[in-house]
Amino acid sequence: MTLWQNFKKIAIVLLTGGCVSYTPPSDYIYKEISVPPFVLASWQKVSRSGEPLTVYLEGDGHSFDSRGQATKDPTPRYTTLRDIAFRDSDANVVYLARPCQFVMTKNCNRKYWTDARFAPEVVEAEAEAVRILMKQNNSPETILVGYSGGAMIAALIAVQNPDIKVKKLITIAGLLDHETWTSYHQVPPLAKSLNLKDYQREFSKIPQIHFLAEKDTVVLPQISPVKKQAVIIGGATHSSGWEKLNLKNYK
Repeated sequence: MTLWQNFKKIAIVLLTGGCVSYTPPSDYIYKEISVPPFVLASWQKVSRSGEPLTVYLEGDGHSFDSRGQATKDPTPRYTTLRDIAFRDSDANVVYLARPCQFVMTKNCNRKYWTDARFAPEVVEAEAEAVRILMKQNNSPETILVGYSGGAMIAALIAVQNPDIKVKKLITIAGLLDHETWTSYHQVPPLAKSLNLKDYQREFSKIPQIHFLAEKDTVVLPQISPVKKQAVIIGGATHSSGWEKLNLKNYK
């Protein structure tokens, strides 16, 4: 299989699972968070000041089209993580998008959803958004839930920012080693991105749990660096089969 064919195969899988149009529950309020050079979209349900805050970090979204070309807008077409986040019954829950998803600004560049999707400025922007959210709610600690590429962002936030007290790191179909991932799929490396494998000592100290999909062809369980300690969700794919996942018992 050629490089382009592999890239196209992954892009098609990432495009499945939902439409851009989506109505969140009425108790979630849409807010934009300014974290230069980006403005991040969020939906927030925060009602108990002083208690932990759960932040769901979105995946890479609509990064590539069916031809394997970088898109003009990375807003996710699937609703996998939003569905999981909006089912969360805790009082303090935030769904946090990645740069340029839902909100396009002059600083949006395609590199931020391609080879620089985990760039230092991306990770720091997401970390600063978490700080802002915690400060606004006077939350002493946070639970970070990362889906797909959002797992890398969540983990990098945890290992790079000791000032952010992470009570638990939870990943769902998480991409946690992009060098191994790009090599396996024979796609171009994410040359402008940080990689979690460079922070293994710090990573090992974080309370964590990982959920992988049995039938995932994007982030395959067998190439995951956390497969030995992961929970495998039977029948699930990268973007479907997560309807019964309830994180309340894992926080």
